Amino acid sequence: MKKNLVMAFAAALLMGGLNAQAQAPTATPATTTAAGPLKLGYTNIDFVLSQTPEAKDIQNQLTIQRTQSENELKRMQKELEDKYTAYEKGAAQMSDVIKKDRETELQSLQARIQEFSQTSQQSLQAKYQQLVNPVVQKIQKAIDAVAKENGFQYIFNLDAGANTIPILLVAPEENNITELVLKKMGIDPAKAAAAAKPATTGGSTPTTAKPTTPASGTATAPKKN
Repeated sequence: MKKNLVMAFAAALLMGGLNAQAQAPTATPATTTAAGPLKLGYTNIDFVLSQTPEAKDIQNQLTIQRTQSENELKRMQKELEDKYTAYEKGAAQMSDVIKKDRETELQSLQARIQEFSQTSQQSLQAKYQQLVNPVVQKIQKAIDAVAKENGFQYIFNLDAGANTIPILLVAPEENNITELVLKKMGIDPAKAAAAAKPATTGGSTPTTAKPTTPASGTATAPKKN
């Protein structure tokens, strides 16, 4: 919903600019308001985040926690498989009471595996937010300063996410404030671009994925034949 509102707002601003140009051919190319030209800028927050000194430490901490969770999930899954195999081998000799007890144990272990898988993902997401939020606040302060110093009334985030359509599809390069934001944060734009160049697939501003969060599948117990 929030993204749809942002996209609608951006479209309204751009349509306002087109209408202003159509009604006043002699006006400047920029959208105009009663206060003067409306200056729109854009950047790529994910890319800026990936170039901060904190990015590597954030990635390392998330990797450690994700690896620990995956190892525990594998251990629990192995325990379930071993107990299920033992159950299958001895089921014919078990009394109804023992068989019921073993089946209850297997079901309980499967439920614990599913719960652990869900809670570990939630925990990692919370850890990501805890680590990233202070850095994002620093980036926002830099963006605010750049916008104020250069007369931008609105700044859009070029990258709306790896699996979604960017908010801005076409925009002039002179309105890209990414280098100004990097400089404001004490980061060399040339080094940042060089570091990201191997992953660049096109466009003037490379995009870098957010620190990886786990997509561990919910473990399930072997099904009886």
